[in-house]
Amino acid sequence: MKLGELKGVAGAKKKRKRIGCGPGSGHGKTACKGSKGQRSRSGSSIPSWFEGGQMPLQRRVPKRGFTNIFKVPYQVVNVGDLDRFPADSEINLDSLLDKGLVKKVHRPVKLLGNGKLDRPLKVIVHACSKKAREIVEKAGGEVRLVD
Repeated sequence: MKLGELKGVAGAKKKRKRIGCGPGSGHGKTACKGSKGQRSRSGSSIPSWFEGGQMPLQRRVPKRGFTNIFKVPYQVVNVGDLDRFPADSEINLDSLLDKGLVKKVHRPVKLLGNGKLDRPLKVIVHACSKKAREIVEKAGGEVRLVD
């Protein structure tokens, strides 16, 4: 067997449909587009969301509320999660990332007061709740805010 003697599997190569090539081709006259109508015209393109003039879905659905464009998306860390750190350690964004408490460095972090803390820690975050600050200071630590 030589390379030039190889043949494709039956049905592997399909002839392309030659439309608009006269009546002998079987695809003449209207060129497989039916007769008249928007889709039969040249240059016709209808967006996928067009519903034929019916009131579109995004206008039929009732609108509620609003999106606050000034909302700051904080990453939340609870005081109870800080028990992974040894006593008297400084906790910043990089150390929180290393322990897997936050996912992204560029997004601000907020400390919340859920849980207990039994060791003094120095915490450096972007925001802190009043209860979280009380818990950290009661344990002998301090909270510093990053601008």
